[in-house]
Amino acid sequence: MKIAEWGKNDRPRERLEKNGAEALSDAELIAILLRTGYGRGSGDGKMKSAVDLARELLSGAGNSLGELSRLSLERMESLQGMGKVKAITVKAAFELGRRFVSQGGDTEKGMAITDSKKAFELLYPHLKSLDHEECWVIFLNRGNRVISVERISKGGCSSTVVDRKMILKTALEKLAGGLILAHNHPSGNRFPGESDIKETKALKEAARLMDISLLDHIIVAGEGYYSFADNE
Repeated sequence: MKIAEWGKNDRPRERLEKNGAEALSDAELIAILLRTGYGRGSGDGKMKSAVDLARELLSGAGNSLGELSRLSLERMESLQGMGKVKAITVKAAFELGRRFVSQGGDTEKGMAITDSKKAFELLYPHLKSLDHEECWVIFLNRGNRVISVERISKGGCSSTVVDRKMILKTALEKLAGGLILAHNHPSGNRFPGESDIKETKALKEAARLMDISLLDHIIVAGEGYYSFADNE
């Protein structure tokens, strides 16, 4: 049955309008993006609604929004009934969500970072579910309160650039007294490699010469993290 043939109280768009977006399931929210299902079914001639298609899409990603966000356009397009336009729409929605999080400076500003867990919780929304490495920095005042959280570089699946000059230049412009460096490991291995250790030492020494403290280096990996400060 097409969604248009459902009762009004069951249609995702109408339910969102009446009850708010939080009342909808993941599949129903994705169905609003997809707009239509498909009519060929899986060989049985049955119609598949947009909700059915959204459920199939989620199922192909292990029912994980994080995994779904990492699917390539080609992978999504390969699902019967998706096509290029629907795949692009889903990709665009995830990117908007990611940018919304990355621009959340107003809610982050002034937050006190008292330990590595606080730093991880602040950084996690920026670095979770990425299939490539990114370098981020939390800029702090002398009281360890957040001035801003900014992405410094974006790299490949196994490395990214730690631009010391750019980090310190930005820190001086913001009158930051402290820094927390961060990057992610898409592999899920939270432990630092030799290059991570080397870059941390180099940035810490360069920052010290400018009377700026590198307080920690956080590696985000999956749901966990590694803190250089906690392992000194």
